[in-house]
Amino acid sequence: MAAFAHSAPCWADVQLPDLEAGKRFYGGLFGWTFRADDGMPFADALSDGRLVAGLAAKKDGRMPTAWGVHFTTDDIRATVAAIREHGGRIITDPVRAGRAGITAQAADPGGAVFGLWQPEEREGFEKRNEPGSFCWTEVHTRQPDRVDPFYEEVFGFRGTDLDEAGHDVSDEAEAPADFRMWSPRGAEPGPDTAVGGRGVITDAVPAELPSHFLVHFAVADCDAAAELAVRLGGRIAQPPGDTPYGRTAVLHDDQGAVFAVLRPRELLP
Repeated sequence: MAAFAHSAPCWADVQLPDLEAGKRFYGGLFGWTFRADDGMPFADALSDGRLVAGLAAKKDGRMPTAWGVHFTTDDIRATVAAIREHGGRIITDPVRAGRAGITAQAADPGGAVFGLWQPEEREGFEKRNEPGSFCWTEVHTRQPDRVDPFYEEVFGFRGTDLDEAGHDVSDEAEAPADFRMWSPRGAEPGPDTAVGGRGVITDAVPAELPSHFLVHFAVADCDAAAELAVRLGGRIAQPPGDTPYGRTAVLHDDQGAVFAVLRPRELLP
């Protein structure tokens, strides 16, 4: 049985100007250790000896300094065709990553960039939903009316619309809700099966902010993680606050990449 359901997030990596500085920041923040081949411009991040993420040196200074998420697929060429058919675009055609698998990069109709991964020898995360590892991702978009059907058609996601208190309003919403959770095809939609979500960028946010995915990492103490990120040279974009699913904060690392930390509700005292 595959480690990840078709269309589930299976990997996250960050593109950085300074790879060694990235190791120091994330090693200090999450306790990650790193594995890399000598001279190669990337490194695997491990927590308790298990794969949790990747760090890569940017090949081109014009590339964004950003975290990205990858969705698993059992047929990457069919997924690429579906992306094109439903209004997305392919940034990087499928390419083999050695014996590990096949990868591609795409953008949804709102412009948010994501990766695809067809696994061979490497499935993806070896640790998730535990402190120091990936636990959630969500796309933030200005065009939910275009983006929602895209993910439903391409990945088979089934949505649950939520209000600010986390209540299901799927049967009430006539227009796209402010927040939608995605569950994979074949699962009963709802928080217990959700693998990601969709938020809305409102007109109150400067137009310069593009659509994007926000990667979340689980932590045992959200406030302490935010404070530590600042001491390591990062900064706080959104201070710690409570949500129906735990306490979260949005942070910048010391090179500008944005990510979130979340103390899941089940870890709260």
